Amino acid sequence: MAEHDEHHLPGPSLWPVGFAIGIAALLVGLVVSWVVVGIGAGVAAIFAFLWVREISVDRNLTAAARELGEGGAVESATGPALPAQAGPAAMPPGERFPRSKFLEGATLGLGGVIGGIVTVPVAGFAIAPVFLHQGHPDIDLGPLSNYPEGKYMVATFMENPSQGEVSRRTAFVRNNGSAQVGGKSEPSFTIISNRCTHLGCPVQPGGPIDDAAKKTFKAGDNELTLIPTIPAGGFLCPCHGSAFDTEGNRTAGPAVRALDRWSFSIKNGHLYLLKNYSVSSVLGSGATAKIEKYDLHGPGQHVNGPEFWFYPVQAPH
Repeated sequence: MAEHDEHHLPGPSLWPVGFAIGIAALLVGLVVSWVVVGIGAGVAAIFAFLWVREISVDRNLTAAARELGEGGAVESATGPALPAQAGPAAMPPGERFPRSKFLEGATLGLGGVIGGIVTVPVAGFAIAPVFLHQGHPDIDLGPLSNYPEGKYMVATFMENPSQGEVSRRTAFVRNNGSAQVGGKSEPSFTIISNRCTHLGCPVQPGGPIDDAAKKTFKAGDNELTLIPTIPAGGFLCPCHGSAFDTEGNRTAGPAVRALDRWSFSIKNGHLYLLKNYSVSSVLGSGATAKIEKYDLHGPGQHVNGPEFWFYPVQAPH
């Protein structure tokens, strides 16, 4: 009996799985970190290329098998191929678009539509906040005359007045006088957040607070309170014993870094808070201090060193 080669369907491929993992990592990265986005995109691109190349090879093999089945002369390893009339009975050509192929495509397409209907809303709610403005308007802390040079003031304010008292925050504000910036004399302020960098407890001044000089006033829609203080002992956390000096540097306790700070601007003689940022340490003091700035991190999270790489990836703020 004449022998002939049997052409089998290609085996299962892992490239689609790798492509799906890359896409999943990309979507997760949109929520947690742009580094993860890059890694996911790279993985997806590599596996997509391998997948497409495999499909191309399979198509070429399928085309060759179809030519052989239709009686085309194909040269064998032992010599020239026999004419179609002399070889085994030629297989009748099959349907150009078999019903099994149509059903396969329809099933995959329907599954994709159902998957999209289920996945897109969930992914939208997870990813959309990353592309939306989540900050707050600039916070007016009132005229500069409220902040005597060289003295700390305990300032309480609403981070977003439209949200009411639930957004009330506290910061320690010191007027450092003037600083030379780009050859120009600019006002300098030290504005330290009272959120402990251990677990987020409210930090207190390590010195007397002059309640008799307390001042409450309105600045636009915001209601502010200013109380003079002398933090001779720096700032202390009453919860777990972390301690910080007058520049916010950690001096004792379980806190992992210096206290966070606020950036600021001066508009029409008023002091405005812009946004929070994290600090590793502060060298020097006042207007001449050198601040090691980082993007805002959560309490307990290191901003540099080996510990930073072992901390779980955080969502962007």
